Amino acid sequence: MPDELLRPTIRADVDLSVRPWRLMSQTYVAFFGGVIAVTVIAFFNARRLGVDQAKRRLILLVGGLGLIAAAVVITVLTADSTSSGLRIAIRVVAVVCCLILLRIQQPMDRAFQLRGVDYGSLWGPGIAAVIGGGVLEAVLLAIVAVTL
Repeated sequence: MPDELLRPTIRADVDLSVRPWRLMSQTYVAFFGGVIAVTVIAFFNARRLGVDQAKRRLILLVGGLGLIAAAVVITVLTADSTSSGLRIAIRVVAVVCCLILLRIQQPMDRAFQLRGVDYGSLWGPGIAAVIGGGVLEAVLLAIVAVTL
């Protein structure tokens, strides 16, 4: 019978050649790009970290719920005559969604930190996600706002 103390706790099927991105850098993507952008980045980063498939699906579910919450915020704030806080409210929803996504990735990120390897750069993928995801989210939320 093998000793439980000697059983490895870090999974061996993680691709060590692909470096994940820093978790806190994803908050910039959330703030500037929105829910869709941060969900895409979190999903790919979770795959880089070796997060299991069930938790990656949970990331997509949280992103979908965050997008629904942003649509609800749009409908509530555009129903009033004052919509000055609309951008701030949408960013708050994106950052809260991001914090949940970071929590899902955190255990495997700690395991990555124990390896002593540097993180990858999020500049290129982050900017692409901010532009692509931000435009897509703006179009979807504009459609929601117009239909009401």
